[in-house]
Amino acid sequence: MYISAVRKHLAIMPTLVIDAIISGNKTVETRFSKHKIVPFGFVSVGDLVYLKPPGEEVIGQFRVKKVFYFSGLEKQDIEHIFAEYGGRFLIGDDSFDKRYRKEKLESKFATLIFIKDPERFLTSPIRIQKSDKRGWVVID
Repeated sequence: MYISAVRKHLAIMPTLVIDAIISGNKTVETRFSKHKIVPFGFVSVGDLVYLKPPGEEVIGQFRVKKVFYFSGLEKQDIEHIFAEYGGRFLIGDDSFDKRYRKEKLESKFATLIFIKDPERFLTSPIRIQKSDKRGWVVID
């Protein structure tokens, strides 16, 4: 029997998106990219994802319920992902959602992370020094 170790991740995203996750309105976190970069291939069921707005401390977390990986995407594939799952990962802010959708149409890879047990912290339980522009970091 194979047992994988639970990893911890740091996801950088706008507070608006974190609020949608914590409230339960956003139940799938997505990461689209033109290249195979994390979290593609690095996130597993049961992993812990810390949520952090840019330039601020960690303000929440969630567990990974399930993960779908897509590679070799074309525009119609991305449109299908938005049609099938968009109601679970778009946040309901029309301007933000339209911009997000437009930015992702050239992607070749996608990671859909289904969210379980989201929670907001009163105070950050961890301190992570991060000064680069990566939007996702595998902590361990």
